Amino acid sequence: MANETCVLAYSGGLDTSFCIPFIREEYGYDIVTVMVDTGGFSADDLQRASERATKLGVKEHLVIDGRAEVFDRYARYLIFGNVLRGGVYPLCVAAERVVQAAMVAEYALKIKAAAVAHGSTGAGNDQIRFDVAFGVLCPDLKQLAPVREHALTRKQETEYLAKHGLEISAKTTEYSINAGMWGVTIGGKETHDGATEVPESVFEMGVPSDPSAKPQTLSVAYNNGVPVALNGEKLDSVTLVENLNALSATYALGRGIHLGDTIVGIKGRIAFQAGAALMLIAAHRELEKLVLTKWQRFWKDHVADFYGNMIHEGQPFDPALRDIEAMLESSQQRVTGEVKLSIKHGGFYVTGASSKHSLMSAASGKYGEEFSLWDGRDAAGFSKILSIPSKLYGSAE
Repeated sequence: MANETCVLAYSGGLDTSFCIPFIREEYGYDIVTVMVDTGGFSADDLQRASERATKLGVKEHLVIDGRAEVFDRYARYLIFGNVLRGGVYPLCVAAERVVQAAMVAEYALKIKAAAVAHGSTGAGNDQIRFDVAFGVLCPDLKQLAPVREHALTRKQETEYLAKHGLEISAKTTEYSINAGMWGVTIGGKETHDGATEVPESVFEMGVPSDPSAKPQTLSVAYNNGVPVALNGEKLDSVTLVENLNALSATYALGRGIHLGDTIVGIKGRIAFQAGAALMLIAAHRELEKLVLTKWQRFWKDHVADFYGNMIHEGQPFDPALRDIEAMLESSQQRVTGEVKLSIKHGGFYVTGASSKHSLMSAASGKYGEEFSLWDGRDAAGFSKILSIPSKLYGSAE
């Protein structure tokens, strides 16, 4: 009788490579690896991952392009909401993991597999994201997480793979680098302490830069909140993000450190580089300031913060998020225009935004020394009435 099949969410990295022989030997399953490309992989990366999976004895290896799904299903809402966790981090990994888990689950059901697996540890956020997605989308399949279940260290995994004929470099043991369309995250060594500086070499290991790159100005055009053109060239969303990532990497843009609360309740710290995400969000925010009312932005920002938190926490299937997405969609009806940014090595800033829906250029809506919708007496009376609640509070005993 043939062995049952386990579909493994595969990245080609240390943890998921370890899972191939370990699941086969310890659990008795044939292994099918599904590598969902959510960005950050070159053709060479995909080829090496395929060769590694084959060498480790998989029954089948499959690559699925999930980049458009990441943008259309999640990243565009993160742009609509200007979502930055802790005010700095653009959720580089969370949405990508959900898409990966969903596509793995879909394929597992298609081939009538008996189990699904991921290579997450018991300390991080990804385990929850995979577990929740598998639990919702393929609840009848057995879930395996060998690295977590056996509390294995990266050193132990490296030694195990060496015995199975696969040598892993020391850098892979020291650092975990996750590259995706929405950014690159780097964990290990210095990130394990809240006060230790992460050296420049760590960022360069993730995405090398070119210090000789000359400053320049670029433009991003938006249509209903979605970025649609870069420097005047219309592009599909995935190509635009990838082109902007490549450009930002040259200038070492989007680098930062995020220290925050993990899903499991402990503090976590990562280095990241997410130039495209940070520039698109910064430019989008400036355009919103130009075309939305203050209360539109106020309430949108409130629900967007909750939305980002739920995505981070591995809860993308909660119906409340569909309601929030509907509000975010509605808020973007006038977020159409062009934003310019000035970039140089190590930094960028927004220089200006223009839109046919601009509230600055609306009739008689001038700001400054000129005003035509009221006169000085109206302003004086308005100020007087506005001060009444505070005056009453101050005079009460």
